[in-house]
Amino acid sequence: MLTKLPSPFIMAHRGASAHAPENTLAAFELAYQQGAPSIELDACLTADRQVIVIHDNSLDRTTNGRGPVKNQPLAALRELDAGAWFGPQFKGEKIPTLEQVFETVGKKLFINVELKNYSTPADGLVDEVVKLVLKHNLADRILFSSFLPPNLTRAAKLLPQTPRGQLIEGGRTGWWQRLAANFMALQAENPYFEDVTAGMVKRAHARKRRILTWTVDDPAEMRRLRAIGVDAVITDDPLLAKENFL
Repeated sequence: MLTKLPSPFIMAHRGASAHAPENTLAAFELAYQQGAPSIELDACLTADRQVIVIHDNSLDRTTNGRGPVKNQPLAALRELDAGAWFGPQFKGEKIPTLEQVFETVGKKLFINVELKNYSTPADGLVDEVVKLVLKHNLADRILFSSFLPPNLTRAAKLLPQTPRGQLIEGGRTGWWQRLAANFMALQAENPYFEDVTAGMVKRAHARKRRILTWTVDDPAEMRRLRAIGVDAVITDDPLLAKENFL
């Protein structure tokens, strides 16, 4: 489905996270209501090897819990409030499982699943995510992305028909990811927006790759990226992107 999405298009970063608590079903549903055809989310494992959707390694910022996510079983994590920090209208919003996301919006939205096991790269996250993708018959509605090339290599082995995008850190920090991307079978490159140039876009397109750049919330940058042919902006604010990128 990645190749069928029009260029340019909008990818809602952790859902419509400018308007709802990030990485929650509320944010993903709102992204759909706001007209985004795709969302980005962060997948990691619980202590009992269930795949949940949360960005940070710690619970502190986006829930009323404390401590490392990886130390908690799913049942304990599901007791936490993941919405009240954003606004009282979202009180009671839960940390979703990836399966719940697939069940709720998997047939409505294209989903960029960031494989976020950076502190535990050998934990088997990729295998568990692939099982869920196959269970819900979503192999053509998913993009696997990660800053870790081995995650994408593993995804390619397990589910070669599903596209993969190498996330690239900004500036000099991302040199090794840019290098790795040159030698990988990829369908997308996901660089930091400040690094994106017309030349980068042209080279990626020559290799049949799409440029999906993160995280773009500035209208002027949206217009610049649109002018040089970027395929998608990953943005917290789909409504702003509709006005300035499409």
